[in-house]
Amino acid sequence: MPEQLAFTIEVFLNGLMAGVLYALVALGFVLIYKASGIFNFAQGVMALFAAMTLYGIMNGLVPFAHLINAIFGTDIHHFGWTVPAFAAIVLTIGVMILLAYLVQRFIFRYLVGQEPIILFMATIGLAYFLEGVGDLMWGSDIKTLSVGLPQGINETIDATTYEWFGYGFFIDNLDIVASVVAIILVAALVMFSQYTKQGRAMRAVADDHQAALSVGVSLNFIWILVWSLAGFVALVAGIMWGAKSGVQFSLSLIALKALPVLMLGGFTSIPGAIVGGLIIGVGEKLFEFLIGAPFLGGATENWFAYMLALVFLVFRPQGLFGEKIIERV
Repeated sequence: MPEQLAFTIEVFLNGLMAGVLYALVALGFVLIYKASGIFNFAQGVMALFAAMTLYGIMNGLVPFAHLINAIFGTDIHHFGWTVPAFAAIVLTIGVMILLAYLVQRFIFRYLVGQEPIILFMATIGLAYFLEGVGDLMWGSDIKTLSVGLPQGINETIDATTYEWFGYGFFIDNLDIVASVVAIILVAALVMFSQYTKQGRAMRAVADDHQAALSVGVSLNFIWILVWSLAGFVALVAGIMWGAKSGVQFSLSLIALKALPVLMLGGFTSIPGAIVGGLIIGVGEKLFEFLIGAPFLGGATENWFAYMLALVFLVFRPQGLFGEKIIERV
């Protein structure tokens, strides 16, 4: 196989893996938007908050230790124990469910019926609030998250591709795990939406709030459920991104890369989030490899996704899988 073709295939595969990580963040946006019409700008910060909370629980950190020490003159930082990864993940899920309840109880229940821009601004405020609370709780230093996921080059793929093509492909084990987890997560969410009572109620709320209320569907319960699911998705994304690049505040910026994913896949489609993520991941890697580095000096991955999203906004604003909205004027 020609060397250039082998490089291109490797870049393509790594783009697929990167796209899966983008799609995991986009899933949280889709879940909340489908059920409540709220574009949750805080989804990226929720992933950061979940990853920080998981790290804190696993390592037995004292929440708000810096604040406690500053007020009372103490010097406490750890409880003196560690928590196994699985138990810590379960506890973190509980924290995200509690966060979902608090968000619904103290913010969005008072904003029912408000204009979408007001709801959007509320999620911006929530994003900055969570970022500040996360900093106070667990500190702003970069944290290494290790939950037992395999990392590094996959030796089997490297050896097999070298035997077949004379060139070993570098595929990260963590990216493979993320892909498998994303497939399972999407399948589970689709089945939940289609075949459970709560899933059908969630779809009913998405279609018409008033009609859902008239048949006995509790909007408060459904919105808490949706924010809890989005929190769980944020935790999964936070684990993958945290294990890959460390738990740091730049992790919250992955929400910005999820925006082009949503524009391509559609704001109301769970499979569309995955497809959009794959397109963005593959597109930015191939563009950088074939055009950006040779002809434009590189660094095209920073803006390629947004240029592609702009094209979709002009010619197909609802995305590939989104619902086309027709309004009577």
